[in-house]
Amino acid sequence: MSARFRELDWRRTPLGELVLRRRWDPVFDREVHEIKLNDEFLMSSLFTVSEVELARLALEGGSAPLDVVVGGLGLGYTARTVLENRAVRSLLVVDALGEVIDWHRQGLLPGGRELAADPRCTLLHGDFFAMSRAGGGFDPAAPDRLFHAIVVDIDHSPRHLLHPGNADFYEPAGIARVAGRLHPGGVFALWSNEPPDDDYAAALADVFVEVRPEVVRFHNPLQQRDATSTVYLATKAG
Repeated sequence: MSARFRELDWRRTPLGELVLRRRWDPVFDREVHEIKLNDEFLMSSLFTVSEVELARLALEGGSAPLDVVVGGLGLGYTARTVLENRAVRSLLVVDALGEVIDWHRQGLLPGGRELAADPRCTLLHGDFFAMSRAGGGFDPAAPDRLFHAIVVDIDHSPRHLLHPGNADFYEPAGIARVAGRLHPGGVFALWSNEPPDDDYAAALADVFVEVRPEVVRFHNPLQQRDATSTVYLATKAG
C-alpha cells in the first residue's frame, strides 16, 4: 500500500504553479498520478480512456510507415498509445512545460522512462501553438517536414483554453496551417472535454475533406454516471 498522498514535485513555471502528486484512491483501490497547474487539474490517471482513444482513432486504418506529432505530453497515455501502433515510424511529442518532460525522463511517472527511451520518440520542449504558426513547422531539424497524423490534447476544448493566446489555432487560418503540415490523406485529431461543437466542426469541414466528431464514453464511479469527451477527426484530401 502506498502512502495516501505524496507530492512528487512542485515547480514555478511561466504558466503558474505546476504540481505532480501521487495518491492512493480508495474507490479505485489503486495509485493515481495527477498534474495540477495552479488550481486546475491538467491530467489524472483515474480517467484515461479518452486520451487512449484519441491516439487510437487518429491512427486507425493508417498504413506504415507513419510519422506522428502529438501536442501535449501530460501523463503520456496518448504518446504511449501511439507507440503501441507498429505502423508508427516516428513520434514527435511537443510540450510547453519542460518540467513535464523531465518527470518522464526521471521516471516519476509510470512508463515515463520507457517512453523517453523509445528510439522512435522525440520529446521536444516547445510551444505547440507557436510552432504551428511559425514557418519552421514542428520539427526544428526539418522545417518542411510533413506528418501523417497531428494529434492534440492541450486545451480543455476549442472554447475553454489554457491561455487566450491559443485561440487562433481553432480559427480558419489556424486550421489551414495544421492541414498544411499533413501529408495528403493525413489526419488531424483533437481532444475536447466538452460535447461536439457544431461551429468548430463546420470550420474544420471548410478545410478538411472529412470531419467526424467522435464522442467517447466512460464510466465515472466517483459520480456514479457515465462521462463523455469528444475527439474531432479531420482528414486531409488525398
